[in-house]
This record gives sequence, C-alpha cells and structure tokens, in this order.
Amino acid sequence: MIPFLDLKAAYHVLASELDEAVLRASRSGQYIGGAEVKNFEALYASYVGAKNCVGAGNGLDALILALRALDIGTNDEVIVPSHTYIATWLAVSAVGATLVPVEPASGRYVLDSFDIAPHITSRTRAIMPVHLYGIPVDIEGICSLARQHNLYVIEDAAQVHGATVNGRKIGSHGDAVVWSFYPGKNLGALGDGGAVTTNNDDLAQRIRMLANYGSEVKYYNLERGINSRLDPIQAAVLSVKLKYLDQWNMRRQEIAQRYQAAFAGLPLDLIDVPQHVSAVWHQYVVRTPKRDDLQTKLTRAGIETLIHYPVPPHLQQAYADLNVRIALPVATRYAKEVLSLPISPHLATDSVEKIITAVRRYFGG
Repeated sequence: MIPFLDLKAAYHVLASELDEAVLRASRSGQYIGGAEVKNFEALYASYVGAKNCVGAGNGLDALILALRALDIGTNDEVIVPSHTYIATWLAVSAVGATLVPVEPASGRYVLDSFDIAPHITSRTRAIMPVHLYGIPVDIEGICSLARQHNLYVIEDAAQVHGATVNGRKIGSHGDAVVWSFYPGKNLGALGDGGAVTTNNDDLAQRIRMLANYGSEVKYYNLERGINSRLDPIQAAVLSVKLKYLDQWNMRRQEIAQRYQAAFAGLPLDLIDVPQHVSAVWHQYVVRTPKRDDLQTKLTRAGIETLIHYPVPPHLQQAYADLNVRIALPVATRYAKEVLSLPISPHLATDSVEKIITAVRRYFGG
C-alpha cells in the first residue's frame, strides 16, 4: 500500500537532528516558554517576513486568539469560505460572532475579492480567507477590499507554509496570519502546535497575553484569557524542520507538476494555480463525479487516498442548531467530488508513477 502520508519518513530523514533537539529541550529545564520557543518564533517570523510570531497550543486556539485580540464577538459578522476545514468556522463561533459563508466561484477552491464583496454589510468586522490545499487566496485583492470597508483580515494559513504571492511569502499581508503545525502540515510538529504572525506589535502582545491566562505578569490577570502556549519540545522540532521546508515544498511542487501533466486531458477537474502564485501543494486535489468509485479502485490498486472534506461545515451536526443550513451548492458538490492523492515530499518517484498509471487506467488513458 502506498500511504497517503508517511509521517515516519520525515522523522527518519532527520532523526539525528530531531533527537538532538528534543533532548536539548528536555534537558533545558524550561518546559513552558523559554529559549526554544523564543528561537522558533524569531526564526518563523523572519521566514515569513513578519515582525512578530506568537506561538499557541494549536491552530484552532490561534484562530480564536486572533479574533479575541481584535475584539470580534457578539453582533459582529465574519466572512468565511463555505469550502474549508471546520476549524475556520469553529473559531468564529467560539467568540460568538456570526458566520457569513461565501462560496468560491465554481471551479475554484479559494476565495477572491469579487466573491466576498457582495457579502459585506454594516455588521461585517472581519474577513477570514483560507489558503486551501497549499494554494494562496487572492490576498492582495482581499486586503485591498478590507481596507476600503475598514475590516480586519485574519488569514487561515494552516496549509500554506512557504507559499508566496507575487514573490512575497504568506505571513504578513493580513492583520493576523494564523498557522497550524499539526503533524501532517507542510511544517509539522510531533504533536499539536500553532502560531499567529503579524506586523502589529500591540496585537502580538495582546495575543500573547490572552494565551497566557490573560496575564503578562505571573498571578496578575488583565483579562479572562486561556492557556494555549507552544510547547518547547515542539518548538525545537519545528526549528529543525523549518530548515528543510523549502526543499520539501520543492519536492511537492515537482510531484504536482508531474500529476498536472499526466492528468491533462482526463475527465478530471484539476487545481489551476495563477502564475503570480507559488503553491506549496499541501494536498493534491482532483474532482470528479465518480469520486467514490475512483477511490475504491485506487484502494484496490494499493493507493491510499483521502477526502478533503467529506461533509461541508454547513451540513455538519455541529451546526444543526445554527441558521446556516442555507444553499451552498459549490461546497456541497465539492464534498461529493473531491479526492486527495498522495503528495508527501518523501513519496518515491516510482510510487508517483504507480499513482499516475492507476488514475489514467481508470479513465481509460
């Protein structure tokens, strides 16, 4: 079986460096914050071109912290994509704001400014675009639109570590850029982890305070915060992996280019990446009405695939009590048609060719 993602492979490639980093963090005696966290925050802020990076316990917490730090809550509306992982929606719900789902234009997966503009109202406070599957959104257009309406932009960047738009890395376009370091991400820890990058010093300070029980000085609490801090051992691991992120992203790009060329002309909808964008291919997603049958055939051929995502947020039981059961035909259709093929940077070339052969054979190519 060709696995969809082999997390052990990344460890084995860097085993000596990762072991050394974990041992160093373990021996430090600093198990909350400390030098490892400060070092990674500085490295990652520099990497994405932001002034500040504030670690958090996970990506969802980081989204919630960004919203809270911008005082977004009850009576506010936040624009979100209809086609995304549910964490984007959960963060908005967690602060009591109203979700305003927006569909991408049919055939695309991420939002553009012209998708969003008609949904802005007097109650809109923020736009939360999601850079999905490693493909950046029209972030320059969205930020321009937000400035016209005095709105915040909170980027969900959990799937675009290292991606660029017009040569500039995702990480500082919006007011806050939120990251997940879940193990399966392009930059993944050995457990949960998250962060917010921003050029706003005051915002970074408030996020850090809210994530530390609402405290800047121990036992003195300024606000009702939470406990969500990046673990030093995970920070040490991420500092090691960050050195290899660009190399691993290049391998993902090579595989994606091979897929794109091999699948051209097949009755498959492929992701179209604009020329001014450098995608990092967190997932390689194809779309077909025959998705379920194709997945079954690939499984029988020894190829593991996943569906991102089988149930759209608006149809999840978690939102049964909210007034979001509206017609979102694009998100609903995508949930029935999308299929993700393996695209790990550690995927062997012969495995890539086996996947290509199996897909082409299915469609008679």
